[in-house]
Amino acid sequence: MNKKDFLFIGGCILVLLPFFISPQVYKFYLNFNALHPFLSSAIKFAVLSTVGECIGLRIRKGVYNEPGFGILPRAIVWAFLGIAIKAAFIVFTEGVPSVMYKAGFGLKFIALYYAPHLTFAKILIAFCISVSMNTIFAPVFMTFHKITDIHILQTGGTLRGFFSTIPFGKIISNMDWRRQWDFVFKKTIPLFWIPAHTITFLLPGDWQILFAAFLGVALGILLALASRK
Repeated sequence: MNKKDFLFIGGCILVLLPFFISPQVYKFYLNFNALHPFLSSAIKFAVLSTVGECIGLRIRKGVYNEPGFGILPRAIVWAFLGIAIKAAFIVFTEGVPSVMYKAGFGLKFIALYYAPHLTFAKILIAFCISVSMNTIFAPVFMTFHKITDIHILQTGGTLRGFFSTIPFGKIISNMDWRRQWDFVFKKTIPLFWIPAHTITFLLPGDWQILFAAFLGVALGILLALASRK
């Protein structure tokens, strides 16, 4: 570890510490989540997921930023994706229990998902929500993120380049779809995202998006470590 690592870690601690030691800050966080759920999700993903990408770059290349990496464009993409993820959470956490009820699960069984204590019903419903979201929403989400990633790198990581027209057709036709299927879809979804989001959907609503954003950081670190090996 060098000086930049200590400064980076210290900065992260200073940003997060008030939420754990100050009741006023924590109350503000809860109120802000309730009043501005989509803006809150955009901020969380813009900050945490971009930090995760910077950590991944540090593990791979030894730096937190480099020419062409495009921290600001990546943060903008993550803010947009954060809004989409929040919308997906609403759709699937409300829709999947309704589908399960229509499929024959009793109302008492479904109601256990909203109970504070952990039960088999709660785990099963959280798992079904995770499977549904990660098989319907996640592949489109991951592909869009990959396209914007490529666009950012191809335009030099600049804001001006980022806001130029994205050549979707050209990027899609040149993507490594074998890797996208064999690794991103076939391995990370069942082995990481479905179990991780099952835990996510067992958490209180105020913490689900925050935990999901931290999962992005964790996955970025794991993928960076894997790429080194």
